[in-house]
Amino acid sequence: MANGFLSTLTGSFSSPADDNPTVAMMEAAYAAAGLNARHVNVEVKSADLADAVTGARAMGWVGFTCSAPHHVAVIDHVDQLAESAELIGAVSCVVVNNGSLTGHNTDGRGFVEAMREFRHPGGTHVVVLGAGGVGRAIAVETALAGAARITVVNRDIGQGEALAALVADRTGVDADFQPWTTTYAVPDSADVVVNSTPVGWGDDGALHGIDVDSLRRELLVADVSPTRQRTAYLREADLRGAETLDGIGMLVAQGAVAIELWHGLSPDRDLMRTRLSEALGAETVI
Repeated sequence: MANGFLSTLTGSFSSPADDNPTVAMMEAAYAAAGLNARHVNVEVKSADLADAVTGARAMGWVGFTCSAPHHVAVIDHVDQLAESAELIGAVSCVVVNNGSLTGHNTDGRGFVEAMREFRHPGGTHVVVLGAGGVGRAIAVETALAGAARITVVNRDIGQGEALAALVADRTGVDADFQPWTTTYAVPDSADVVVNSTPVGWGDDGALHGIDVDSLRRELLVADVSPTRQRTAYLREADLRGAETLDGIGMLVAQGAVAIELWHGLSPDRDLMRTRLSEALGAETVI
């Protein structure tokens, strides 16, 4: 008969690991669900990633997340990739099942999950500002979720064109690229605009490169930054009556998706947001 002294383990591999607040929401979700499970932050240098993955497998972990700088490198250490991770070319969550490791990308899926609280992605025109790792994940995942059109806006023309081509070729969704050379105005056809860049993160409220008057009230305006205060970009959207989705909501959704993959249950997302907001010292909790 089991005594209950052996906890199920999950964690986050990153470097640096000390500034990752997600452990607070994950541990709270486990406790609320009555799971005998622990989630830990682990400092993993790039040179030690292979050993860390081997250790997680050997110790019977059910999974772990990967933050910087391991999103791409961990691909070499898993046994298979989920569809979106293969398309995106990066892994943010690993599921361990009977010793076999599957790499998932929850960045884009977390956004889609959070987006569904406001509107269904099906048939929407989504504008993605930035074509880096997070922007790439969001563009791919919204296309897989049924968006009708993806517009990629990026300063690096080659990177932006490559992402638009990937979305069109691999998902069949209409995708186009717009170079971000001057102030960008969100087109009237757009339903959702996502900022995956540092534009508007500063406390000084400075916004460069975005026509804030194009953030009309019919839009869902999202920002991936889980900052303590609302970004200048979201504050401008608030002033114009648009629906807004902040980075805390996306981070909560990513954590919830990971818990569903590892444990097969839906956690209390409101509680997770509360704990994460408290850990960040955010100005709003819910």
